[in-house]
Amino acid sequence: MDIDTAVDLTRQATYLGLFIGAPVMIASIAVGLLISIIQAVTQIQEQTISFVPKLIVMLFTMLIVLPWTLNRMIEYSTNLIRDIPLTF
Repeated sequence: MDIDTAVDLTRQATYLGLFIGAPVMIASIAVGLLISIIQAVTQIQEQTISFVPKLIVMLFTMLIVLPWTLNRMIEYSTNLIRDIPLTF
């Protein structure tokens, strides 16, 4: 395996990780922003209030996107294993 192949595999794995993690991160950021706006309007400055709603939204988001995530991971793993003879 040459350096270009290793860099390409690392790049693909990084993009896949970012692509899979994006829905959960976006949902968490959206809920955190919404709760921050509510806290600013009501002048409640408790930092722990946003933790539980973010956790719940992240769990629900992970459950919703789990089939899609598994399909992407299986597709990546299948392509990676299938291309082993071509890599060496």
